[in-house]
This record gives sequence, structure tokens and C-alpha cells, in this order.
Amino acid sequence: MLLIVAYSRAARQALRNSCSTHAETVVRRFGRAVLLRETEYGAFVACRLRERFGTAVEVARTEPLNEYRDVPEHVRDAAAAYEARESPSTSYAKFAAGSEFPDPEAMRETPLAD
Repeated sequence: MLLIVAYSRAARQALRNSCSTHAETVVRRFGRAVLLRETEYGAFVACRLRERFGTAVEVARTEPLNEYRDVPEHVRDAAAAYEARESPSTSYAKFAAGSEFPDPEAMRETPLAD
């Protein structure tokens, strides 16, 4: 998918207009950001906005995260356990301390496998 982020007011308006005009290309809208289908036409829309507004429009290529394929089981288990914790105000670092769950500092430094 192509992620388009519009920073200026004029660029946001043009992005909204493009989404309305080319709805078949839009995967999802997020206000000042939009995901477009990764097609030549999606790239055309993105490049057109970038050409017109320069750095007020950012374009990036993205790919969906499949949590079951891309995220290790121990990270998914830690996230599920943390969300089920008794006290919502407990930080993850305190929650994980002395448990089998991964250390937050270690997770910050460990990239996801490709």
C-alpha cells in the first residue's frame, strides 16, 4: 500500500478531493493521511500530490503487519497478558519485571524478522 500524509491545509484539501474523485484507489482514510492501493494509478495520485505540494505531502510504501506471521509468539503473549492485567495504571516495565515476559528495553532493540 501507499501511505500519503498531507501536512498543509491546501494539501489536505487536495488529498480529500483526490480520495473522493478516485475512491476505487483508496484503501482507508485517516484525516490527513490515506492508504492507497499499490497500483500505478495509486502511485500517479501520490506523485501528483507530491509534485503539486512538495514537502507538504509525504509518500511512503507500506505493508500490512500480520501479527501471527511477523510478531514472535512471546511478544503476542506479553501484549495479551499486559492488556488483561489487574491494574490498568501498571507500566509494562513493572508488569514484566521478574516474569517470563520480555523486557521492554530488549524489545526496543530487537527488530522484527523480515
